[in-house]
Amino acid sequence: MDNAYVLKHETDAQVSEFMTKVYGWMSAALALSALVAWKAANSTAFMEMLMANRGLFYGMIIGEFVLVIALAGWVQRMKLTTAIIAFMAYALLTGLTLSTIFLVYTTASIGKTFVVTGGMFGVMSLYGFTTKKDLTSWGSFLIMSLIGLVIASVVNLFLHSHMLEWIITYAGIIIFVGLTAWDTQKLKRIGSMGHKGEVLGKLAILGALTLYLDFINLFLLLLRVMGDRR
Repeated sequence: MDNAYVLKHETDAQVSEFMTKVYGWMSAALALSALVAWKAANSTAFMEMLMANRGLFYGMIIGEFVLVIALAGWVQRMKLTTAIIAFMAYALLTGLTLSTIFLVYTTASIGKTFVVTGGMFGVMSLYGFTTKKDLTSWGSFLIMSLIGLVIASVVNLFLHSHMLEWIITYAGIIIFVGLTAWDTQKLKRIGSMGHKGEVLGKLAILGALTLYLDFINLFLLLLRVMGDRR
């Protein structure tokens, strides 16, 4: 049998194994966040406590930030079990903070937006996985655009410009749609490198976190456009 064919078959199998783990952990995290958000939003005691104690809300956001930094920066130094626990803890905290969207938007519009987000994410991730085009050049542009978006968002906290808010929203949607394809192709390349065992598992957790963040940010931006306010 041709060596090139065998090598390609082995590489495809490695990529398939890696991406299956990535999408599996990402889906598990999204399911946990959605369940926790729903349960928390329907808990009168929790919502009253959250509204009465803003420090709790900001504490959860700080906790999310710390967990993301820890996973992104030190995942290779962690044991696989620790990385999984940290990722699931992040998903749980995200679910708790997302419960507040049920105070602003109707449940039906949240569900509709989640489905639309899933469709857009799925299409762009599939594109990133299957396209023969090298999307590397997208990276620097998308990252710089994202930094610009964050700066504009901070500035608008002081300006309170309705027009700038909508520009940020639509620009953000475009950026995270692009990031979904770019990140997927980047993860496909990582999957082809032949990592094994615990290293493969930890890289899959990091990849799942990356796509999870793309999905959540895209969802929240689309919710601004599609959500029906109470």
